[in-house]
Amino acid sequence: MSITIKTAADIAAMRVACRLASEVLDILTPHVKAGVTTNELDRIAHDHIVHVQQAIPAPLNYQPPGYTPYPKSICTSVNHVICHGIPSEKALKNGDIINVDITVIKDGWHGDTSRMFIVGEGSIAAKRLCAVTYDAMWHGILKVKPGARLGDIGHAIQTFVERQGLSVVREFCGHGIGQKFHEEPQILHYGRPGTLDVLVPGMVFTIEPMVNAGRRELKEAGDGWTIVTKDRSLSAQWEHTLVVTETGFEVMTLSAGSPPLPAFVTTTSC
Repeated sequence: MSITIKTAADIAAMRVACRLASEVLDILTPHVKAGVTTNELDRIAHDHIVHVQQAIPAPLNYQPPGYTPYPKSICTSVNHVICHGIPSEKALKNGDIINVDITVIKDGWHGDTSRMFIVGEGSIAAKRLCAVTYDAMWHGILKVKPGARLGDIGHAIQTFVERQGLSVVREFCGHGIGQKFHEEPQILHYGRPGTLDVLVPGMVFTIEPMVNAGRRELKEAGDGWTIVTKDRSLSAQWEHTLVVTETGFEVMTLSAGSPPLPAFVTTTSC
């Protein structure tokens, strides 16, 4: 499957879907607190996507080859869950960290983004993990420009994370996105600079590093979807969807409630 280059009209449509996905996270933010179940977060998100945004939650019944249909509208990955955590009746408690991953389909186009939340008072280690992972995503984003290579993105993320004594998950990666949920290319969060595909204007993809406080090894839970750290250490993830522009990049999954940029980031488009 080849990389699809989006037209100006395609990108305009994707901006809408991406903004809507981020706005779902804005809506959920005040609800992420101790005592709330992840099922309740799923219900709030589903109702907002379907009834307010007049859109479709992409994860619901999503079934890649070899998988059972995903049963919920969002992914909620708590503590040692790396990704694809399925909402349940288990309530969040003080000190938990949770990644909420949203993908919205609007007029046939996908917008994909995720954020970390700390429930109540998180530990110093948990706060540091979430902050380092956020910065790592932006270090990768800042490498995006025409003529750069995908390996530049992965190398920037990996070197930053490993300097902090943390580890990058290798089995899951970012991806191209558009009218399909997952397209080429794969966006590895590790690698060597100057390798892999050359970036050209019109490429649209996600950058979504998954970073573990302990070792990078993982295992799959019994539900066939949930991925956890093998050593049960905490894991964090942030995700943005962006497009390669003529001069750099544009982050499309931003909204009024998006977290502040790291101090070393001066723009979300260039």
